[in-house]
Amino acid sequence: MDENRLYDSEEIKKIKMEKEKWKEQTLRDKAGEKTYYTENGIPIDILYTPEHIADLDYLSDLGFPGQPPYVRGVYPNMYRGRLFTVRQLSGFGGPEDCNRRIKFLLDQGATGINIVFDLPTIRGYDSDDYRAEGNVGICGVAIDSLADMESLFDSIPIDEMTSSVVTHLPSTTVVLLAMYTVMAEKRGVPLEKLGGTTQNDFLMETTIGSAPEIIPPAHSFRLQCDAIEYASKNLPRWNPVSYNGYNLREAGTTAVQEVAIALANCIATAEELIKRGNDIDDFARRLSFFWDLCNDFFEEIAKCRASRKLYQEIISNRFKARNPKSELMRFHVQTAGNTLTAVEPLNNIARSAVQGLAAILGGCQSLHVDSFDEAYSAPTEEAALVSLRTQQILQVETNVVNTVDPLAGSYYVESLTRDIGDKIKDYIDKIESKGGIIAVAESGWLHREISDFAYNQQKQIESGERKIVGVNYFVSDKEEESKIDVFRYPETEEKQKQKLSELRQKRDQEKLEHSLKVLREKCHSDENIMPFVKDAVEAYATLGEIQEIFREEFGLWQFPLV
Repeated sequence: MDENRLYDSEEIKKIKMEKEKWKEQTLRDKAGEKTYYTENGIPIDILYTPEHIADLDYLSDLGFPGQPPYVRGVYPNMYRGRLFTVRQLSGFGGPEDCNRRIKFLLDQGATGINIVFDLPTIRGYDSDDYRAEGNVGICGVAIDSLADMESLFDSIPIDEMTSSVVTHLPSTTVVLLAMYTVMAEKRGVPLEKLGGTTQNDFLMETTIGSAPEIIPPAHSFRLQCDAIEYASKNLPRWNPVSYNGYNLREAGTTAVQEVAIALANCIATAEELIKRGNDIDDFARRLSFFWDLCNDFFEEIAKCRASRKLYQEIISNRFKARNPKSELMRFHVQTAGNTLTAVEPLNNIARSAVQGLAAILGGCQSLHVDSFDEAYSAPTEEAALVSLRTQQILQVETNVVNTVDPLAGSYYVESLTRDIGDKIKDYIDKIESKGGIIAVAESGWLHREISDFAYNQQKQIESGERKIVGVNYFVSDKEEESKIDVFRYPETEEKQKQKLSELRQKRDQEKLEHSLKVLREKCHSDENIMPFVKDAVEAYATLGEIQEIFREEFGLWQFPLV
């Protein structure tokens, strides 16, 4: 037996010979000669045997769950000891409307919530701004001030559950996280009891989203790091960043690019915070990631497993972490919105369930299963409940949570895990050779990578090369298209405008102006911006007022598309 190898080299030779005989004598099928590929271009063999993983070293390449390299999971007993958090998106209308949906989901067994915000909130415009017109409370909840944050979480036990606050942009993250912490303090909830996540990814501001007013990448990245640094010192149970592979994938990347770009962002964050005088173990234990699981079932599982190994190598070897908790890659999964179709929407239940199963087999820490009607609008209460029940069925009716990493040892899965890991490392090297994640955002290189992939993917759909059931494969009769109830948004814009008008009349104008003046000055300092944003929020400055300071002091930036 070769040292540290699972398989004897002589046995591997025999297996190879026998496989060739099998192909010639038993298979005898020309269809077997066709080459198939995974979504990321990895060739798929017709049959996998020990020869595909002959060089696998069990202890160094796999190991045991809860131990480096964490391929098999970040916790020793995984779901036996801690089930993944069952999350469902909630976000529409005003904060009072969304509050009722949150309570409904919690009553039905959700163990965490994901709050999504409307486009004006994400982009930092108040509901009475002319640029917000027609979008207030649509596809997310409208939040203009601390008063709205208080209404959103009214009577919700924020010290007993975790909240994923899908803030997207660092420039709005610092404001919304400040609102959340001030809201908690006013309720008497100690900050150390707050558990949850803010998304907080500068690529959402400068690469994925598009808007007429964007602050430059370097300043957005500074705010991203400010939020992480503040939370690492004041919010020990809070994940102040969720590196957003999900929206990268939805915009147009491969699974390889999704993970590599997120890890490159993580590397740049660690370098910046260490440069500020922080130790890697001060903040790494609360970094988190957000993956999109699409339809290539085994490759998506392999992606999850490989990403944990790569993260452990980066944090341990590159940054010399000493605390084992710093090496744990924890990630949330949302099933792929870009795979959901408006045609035959009930088919989406099957798509999302399969993707959710892949997330569990890949070892996620929390999960959101998309609702079948999300190609139309925000989920109805019925659709949201089906998604919630899908997760609960996976947890209690399938037995898949009762053993750790059940696909380990699969010749195919282990081969894929190695191959996709190598591709992710190569893509990280490519980003770093071009100056790092900020540089590729500033130059437009990353934008072109995303747009090229999205264009080619759409061509494959239109040509039929990429098959989608009901759309270009067994095409649905559009006249017989399924009729479903579509969510109707409550009237929100006028209500939010009225609340803003009343707020501006009753707040302490002197305190407000002083806090905004100090915040403006601190934009040009090396100090962490979060404490000064909190002061402004406590004075009931609106999200739009604070965001306008950022635009004025940091300047605006144009996407470098050519």
